[in-house]
Amino acid sequence: MKKTTIAAAKKAAKKAVKKAAVKKVAAKKAPAKKAAKKVAAKAPAKKAAVVTPAKKAPAKKAAAKKASKKAAPKTTIVANVDIGFGNTLFLRGSANGLSWSEGIPMDCNSDSSWSIDIAGVTTAFEFKVLINDEYWSAGYNDVAEPGKETVITPAF
Repeated sequence: MKKTTIAAAKKAAKKAVKKAAVKKVAAKKAPAKKAAKKVAAKAPAKKAAVVTPAKKAPAKKAAAKKASKKAAPKTTIVANVDIGFGNTLFLRGSANGLSWSEGIPMDCNSDSSWSIDIAGVTTAFEFKVLINDEYWSAGYNDVAEPGKETVITPAF
């Protein structure tokens, strides 16, 4: 009789444990769903507030950049001269970003072609090219118009 009572008690205990486990799982899931709904309801409001200003700001900056680029197109200077291997052609002048005391290196396009693009020029300006920023080209200063390409053939 003790064995059947013990076996019956064990079965009853197992059922009680299972019921308690089911109740705990059900109890844990229910609050999680409520919490998820609350978070989901709050999240879109925060995202909408953050996204809206970010979209407006770049649009204004982009419009300002486009307007400034249209106002001052780039000016290109091309010098067709072979100055020898290992040398660099420099540009000095009176335009925005240029100076008569220190030159800016030009880009080498080929053995005898050098160029440079200058942005922000609004008026005509004088310039001169130099080999290795030391040897000035012969003759008068050259003149470049804003927004145009000026091609020169300097002599040294």
